Amino acid sequence: MNPSVIPALVLLAALVPTAVQAKTIRIEVDGLVCAFCAQGIEKKMKAQPATDKVFVSLEKKVVAVSLKPGQDIADDKLKAEITDAGYVVKGIRRSDESLDDIRKHVKAQK
Repeated sequence: MNPSVIPALVLLAALVPTAVQAKTIRIEVDGLVCAFCAQGIEKKMKAQPATDKVFVSLEKKVVAVSLKPGQDIADDKLKAEITDAGYVVKGIRRSDESLDDIRKHVKAQK
């Protein structure tokens, strides 16, 4: 390879967007009915090494987990933690929204 091509390849690689890792995970959970439920799920999610913050909405049955930079939690791990606690996972969605944005959207839903 021509040595003069290497700087151009390095520049090109820097300009190509890389896969964006989700900042938050939104989990739809059935069975959340009381503050004790919310507290238990929050404690389980915070125990995960990759977790930064947790938001639980009893009213909308949503658990949102923000991840530490560069960290992740597998969907099957999240599902296992929640089902082992006695709840049903209805869906898991990853997003680059902040936890505060998810909290605002959930609270704004009627």
